[in-house]
Amino acid sequence: MLKRTRTKMGKKIDEITIGERIHLIETIEDKDLLLYLGLTNDNNPLYIQHDYAQSTPFKKPIVPAILLNGIVTSAISKHLPGPGSHIREQNIIYLEPVYHYETIEVLLEVQHVDLNQNLVDIQVQAINKQHRQVMEGMLKVLPPV
Repeated sequence: MLKRTRTKMGKKIDEITIGERIHLIETIEDKDLLLYLGLTNDNNPLYIQHDYAQSTPFKKPIVPAILLNGIVTSAISKHLPGPGSHIREQNIIYLEPVYHYETIEVLLEVQHVDLNQNLVDIQVQAINKQHRQVMEGMLKVLPPV
């Protein structure tokens, strides 16, 4: 008989406080891009073809915005509020391109806690190594119950 291990649930609404934050440092590597492209069948040459990208204002291949979004949603699922949480709404602006092998710092911070609706507003910001903001936004998250 297989023994089931119970996954620890994330923070419940009454365990979350305004100002709580999580800080991540992520480097986007070829394996990440290839996994994304393989899963989505997205063959935009801007993401993988150096010759094509060189003819654009970006000058070199960029990281797909949805891959950056995946970093944020993963942080919500793993850390804040954590396992069992669900993103209800998101509004993210991608201010600057992120290039292959670039390292970004991502900060998620709780801005509002609504006990009645079991809803948390989490702000996201990301900067690159040149300290330029590459992403900002807000997510409405349902913590586990």
